[in-house]
Amino acid sequence: MSPQVEFNLALILFIPWFAILGVLFWCFPRAPRNTARKLFDSVSLALSVVAAGWGMQWSMRNADPGYGHLWPQILATSVSYGLFLAVMTVAVIVRFRVLRATSAAMPIDGKAR
Repeated sequence: MSPQVEFNLALILFIPWFAILGVLFWCFPRAPRNTARKLFDSVSLALSVVAAGWGMQWSMRNADPGYGHLWPQILATSVSYGLFLAVMTVAVIVRFRVLRATSAAMPIDGKAR
């Protein structure tokens, strides 16, 4: 296996799962879908992927090789997945609070006060 592929294997193997979670984050809830929401979702997804990539790189460089050849991959997978989920969890909570606050400010007919 190429050293570069081996170094990035944790991220490569998690790309499908990150994509599934990213699509679910992007699609739900379906409304409201305005420019601010699209920008927030895009930045949140980009930050989560960057955090996962950084965590994977850090883990591969700092894993103790005394535990075997697979330990860096195991640590990288755990750390990158944890960072991805942490960023996405914060984004979901922030988005929920913002959507709830904006929907409370809107009357039933949908026009701003």
